[in-house]
Amino acid sequence: MHEHKTHPNTAVNEWQAFLAANPDIEAIDAFVIDGCGNTAGKRLPAGDADKLYADGLQFSASCFVADCRGLGHDAGGLGKSDGDPDGVARPIPGTLCRAPWTQTPTAQVVCHMVDYEHGKDLWFDPRVILRNVVEQCRAARLNPVVACELEFYLLDPRRAADGRISPAALPGRPPARRAANLSLEAVEEASDFLRRVNEAALAQRLPVCGAVAEYGIGQYEVNLRHVADPVLAADHAVLLKRLVKGVARAMGMEATFMAKPFMSQPGSGLHVHVSVVDEAGRNRFGAPGGEALLRHGIAGMQALLYDSFAFFAPNFNSQRRYLGLFVPTSRDWASNNRSVAFRVPPGRGEARRIEHRVAGADASPHLTVAAILAGLLHGAEGRLEPSAPVDGRASHGGDPDFPGDLIVALDRLERSALLPPYIPARYLKIYSESKRGEYLEFIEDLFPREYDFYV
Repeated sequence: MHEHKTHPNTAVNEWQAFLAANPDIEAIDAFVIDGCGNTAGKRLPAGDADKLYADGLQFSASCFVADCRGLGHDAGGLGKSDGDPDGVARPIPGTLCRAPWTQTPTAQVVCHMVDYEHGKDLWFDPRVILRNVVEQCRAARLNPVVACELEFYLLDPRRAADGRISPAALPGRPPARRAANLSLEAVEEASDFLRRVNEAALAQRLPVCGAVAEYGIGQYEVNLRHVADPVLAADHAVLLKRLVKGVARAMGMEATFMAKPFMSQPGSGLHVHVSVVDEAGRNRFGAPGGEALLRHGIAGMQALLYDSFAFFAPNFNSQRRYLGLFVPTSRDWASNNRSVAFRVPPGRGEARRIEHRVAGADASPHLTVAAILAGLLHGAEGRLEPSAPVDGRASHGGDPDFPGDLIVALDRLERSALLPPYIPARYLKIYSESKRGEYLEFIEDLFPREYDFYV
């Protein structure tokens, strides 16, 4: 994808055509996608959109290495030591749409940021990191197809006196009191919310293809269809999170993709489905000889799993998710088994795929998919063989090499010898520095329970 090469006149025409079809639009949200999977940008009056489309929008390029709050830690000297220069964000064609949940009629557009002086890609943009891995895959005649599944909780926006959260009360209903896994009644109770999510997804051309009630109280999962452009698949995941949060807020609720919002409830994951197609679009995993390629892909994902773990579990809370049921804490794989890291779901032919079940819902979709495809490529090129598939429940907490601590995971990411052929070592370093800065600021104050334990 080479979004920055679009001619300004073509871009302006896209905006003018959109405005003619949507004359009530008063504002436009223009944003990029950062290393936490958050959107960063500005809301502009609709009258300023012509300038956005003609010249781009200038704001801090270091937003790509900010922490989950959008704050910087001078990772790699970006944001402080370099004087925090602006980049130029340019709208990506085809991403302009309405944001149906906003109070003021508002459009949104995803942007691609380039260097102000030379107009070149910013090497630390997560979309660029993923795009480069995809290009390596395609150069090796591996054409990945990707889909993401996201779990989340609906919350009451009001906090308790100690800051704790609680499940939301759906319109006309009391707060949920029990789990309702796969319950159609629970889906029906949330039908107004889910209908608005579907309507907004349709308006934004997001390929949503189903919703289920999950194990947790007030927890849901929304699925996205497979697409042959992994960057677009990761974009879809980020835009779906923005959409779900926006619709929930418009309905007086809050949606969270926090990995483990309740210790007594299941965590929320980002499950990524991956297959490989040939030049004609046929699934190679399901073709004759495809089982060998599938095994190689799993083996490569096994080899890179722990080195990549800080992408999959990017913060202090992320690690808590691995204490729960059906959350992998080893490199195990199997067919039709949700307790493993790499599941091969039931299905033959075109349905043959690998489900990567490790990442939390708080992970960056772009970095997650980049690490997964790096593993796929690593295994295919090296013709690696995986461990034997497990039978029954995978070992829980039984792998001594499992990086069950954020700092351990960041150390391993930064020292990795396997990832740099696919993801630059300098990016691994600045990502680690940013996450360390976030962690240090997070723990600089006392937790209430410390008084109960240590006073």
